[in-house]
Amino acid sequence: MDPAEMDRAADAAADVLKVLANPARLRLLCALVPGEQSVGELEEKLGASQSYVSGQLARMRTEGLVSCSRDGRTIRYQLADPRVRPILERLYEVFCPRV
Repeated sequence: MDPAEMDRAADAAADVLKVLANPARLRLLCALVPGEQSVGELEEKLGASQSYVSGQLARMRTEGLVSCSRDGRTIRYQLADPRVRPILERLYEVFCPRV
């Protein structure tokens, strides 16, 4: 890999890691690993307000980490960037081991 490619890869990785560095966004992303969830489901799982969850999801949508689809009146979110799932799974394995 030439230095310019390495710089681009490092920049892309740093951008993803910045989003993951926020505990609330990390928890939201982890909640999406098993599959798509509605804002209401995420609120309940995380004990957070609808406005907070929606705001964080909007930011992560802008970053390309999550995407959404409409199911009637419900908007459902899922992981969009395939590079993120293995990172989240490994973090869960290391920091949330089953007892």
